[in-house]
Amino acid sequence: MLNQPTFNAITRSKMVYLLHKFNFTILVLLFVWVPLRELPGQASHTEMSKLNMVASVNPIATDAGLKAFEQGGNAVDAAVATALTLGVVDGFNSGIGGGCFILIRTADGKLIAIDGREMAPGAAQRDMYLRDGAADGNLSRVGALASGVPGALKAYSGAVSGYGKLPFASLILDAAEIAEQGFLVDHVYSGRLRSTQRYLKQFPGSAAALLKPDGTIYQPGDVLKQPDLANTMKQISKSGTDWFYGGEFAQKTAEWMSQNGGIITADDFRNYKTVDRNPVRSTYRGYEIVGFPPPSSGGVHVAQILNILENFDLRELYQKDPAQMRHVVAEAMKLAFADRAYWLGDPDYVKVPRGLIDKEYAKGLAGKINMDQVSEVTSHGTPPRKDGDFFEKHTTHVSAADAEGNWVAITTTVNTTFGSKVIVPGLGVVMNNEMDDFSIAPGVPNAFGLIGGENNAVAAGKRPLSSMSPTIVLKDGQPIMTIGAAGGPKIITQVVWGIINHLDLGMPIGQSIGEPRIHHQWSPDRLAVERKLDADQVNRLKELGHTVSLSGSGGVTQAIAWDKKTGLFTGAHDPRVPGKAAGQQ
Repeated sequence: MLNQPTFNAITRSKMVYLLHKFNFTILVLLFVWVPLRELPGQASHTEMSKLNMVASVNPIATDAGLKAFEQGGNAVDAAVATALTLGVVDGFNSGIGGGCFILIRTADGKLIAIDGREMAPGAAQRDMYLRDGAADGNLSRVGALASGVPGALKAYSGAVSGYGKLPFASLILDAAEIAEQGFLVDHVYSGRLRSTQRYLKQFPGSAAALLKPDGTIYQPGDVLKQPDLANTMKQISKSGTDWFYGGEFAQKTAEWMSQNGGIITADDFRNYKTVDRNPVRSTYRGYEIVGFPPPSSGGVHVAQILNILENFDLRELYQKDPAQMRHVVAEAMKLAFADRAYWLGDPDYVKVPRGLIDKEYAKGLAGKINMDQVSEVTSHGTPPRKDGDFFEKHTTHVSAADAEGNWVAITTTVNTTFGSKVIVPGLGVVMNNEMDDFSIAPGVPNAFGLIGGENNAVAAGKRPLSSMSPTIVLKDGQPIMTIGAAGGPKIITQVVWGIINHLDLGMPIGQSIGEPRIHHQWSPDRLAVERKLDADQVNRLKELGHTVSLSGSGGVTQAIAWDKKTGLFTGAHDPRVPGKAAGQQ
C-alpha cells in the first residue's frame, strides 16, 4: 500500500506523462483545469509563501522537504529530506554514494560550510590512471577505480544533528519508504537509463537495481522499485551512519572493490570525515555574496567573476546592446576559468591564494577585456599575495529557507550520470565517479572538458576540485537569495547569471534562472550558447569574435528569493527540466 504523499506524487507524475500524449491545445486546456498553488502573475516554475520554501528538480523530493516543514522541521531539515529523496528518485544525479557541499545561514546569523566532498582512497596515487605512459580517462569514469569515498551521508547527518529540528533517522526512513514502494519513471530518468544502459549492464548489481530483468530500460510511466537501496537506508535509520562508514556497507563495498580491481578499503570508509570550512565572503554592488571555499572552485570564481563585472555597468550595457553585455560576461568567465585551471585544489594539500577574490586584482583583469572584440587569454593571472595568504586547509541542487531566518543551499552529486555506473550487489547505492574531477594527467581534460594543474593532482585522502557553487546573497545582513545549480563547470556561470539577472537587471527570480545562458570555461576556447537565445544576439557574438557552440541546455538552477516589502519567499525551479518549488500556505 502506498502512503498518501507517495501516491499523490505518483498520480501527479502519471498525469503529466499522460498529458504529453495529447496535442498542445488540449494540454493547455487541461492544465488550466488542474488546480495550481500559484499566485497571479507568477511564472509556472515558481511558487510563493510567507512561511518557508524549498526547490528541487523533482516534485517527489520537494514534497519530502515540504513534509519536513509540516512536521515542525526547519530549512535544514527540509533541504536534507529533499536531498535524501533525490538520491532515490533522481539517483542518476546524486545520492548517498556521492558527495555534497552544504552552505547554511542559521536563524542567529551564523554562516556554516560543511564539506562532504568525496576523498581519494588511501592507496590512491598521482599516476594511477596512466597506462603505458598515457592517461586512460575511462578508468576514472567507469568502474571500481572511479570512486572516491562518499561523503554526502555524513554531511547530511551532521547538518541535521547540528542545525535541524527533526531526527535524521526519520528523514532517511521516509526516503527509504519511497525507494521500497517505487516511483513513476519520467522521460528524464528513462533517458538517463538509455544513455548509460550499456555501462550499467557491465555490473550485475547495477543491472539488477536499475534495469528490467531482461536488461531493458524502464520507460516513462513504469514504476521503479529499489528494495536494496530501501534496505540500506533502513539500516542507516536504525543503526546510524556508523553502519555505512564502519559496518556492513563499508565491508561489503571493500570486498567488492578488492574483487574487481578497486582500491577503496573498509579503513577508507572509517577514516572519512567531513570538514567545517569558512565560507567565501565577498561583496557585489552593496550585497554580500557567501559561497563555498576550496575544494569548491565555485565560491572563489563566482566571487572573482562578479568582482570583474563590478567594473562595468551591466544594466546600461544590457539596455543598449544585450549581446555586448553577454560578451563582457563571457570574457570575465574566461579569465576566471584560466585561473581555476592553475590555482585551485584541495586547500588541505595545496596553497590556494585568497588574492583570487581581491578587488584590485579583479580590476586589473577587467582592464584586459576589450568591449568590441574577443581577447586572447593564454594563461592564468597572478593574484596578489600568492605566496602568503591562502584559503584554509552530474549534480543537483536544493534551495530551502524559512521565516525563522534559516537559509540552506545544498549542491550534491555522484558526478556524471549514475556516477561510476557501479552498484555493489545487495546495497542499492550508486557509487560516484568523482576521481575524474582530479587532474589525472597534465593537460588531459575530464568528462566536462576541464583541464587542471598540479594543484588538483591525485593524492591519497585528497578531495578533488569541484565546480559546485551553493551560494547565499545577503543585503544589510539579511538573506535575500539562495541559488545553486547542476551542470559541471556550467554550475559556476549559472550562479553568476542568476545573480546578475536578479540584482543588476531586476528580473524576478523565476525569469532570472529561466533566461537563455552562455558559458565560457577558457578551455576549450569556445562560447557555449543556448539555442533559445535570440539569433541576432548569437550573430552579434560571432561578430565580436566568439567561436559559438549552440547547446540545448546551459544547466539546471534552483533558487529562492525573499522580498522585504511583502515578506514573501519566491521559490523557482529551472524550467528546463521537471521540478517543483513549494512552501507551506
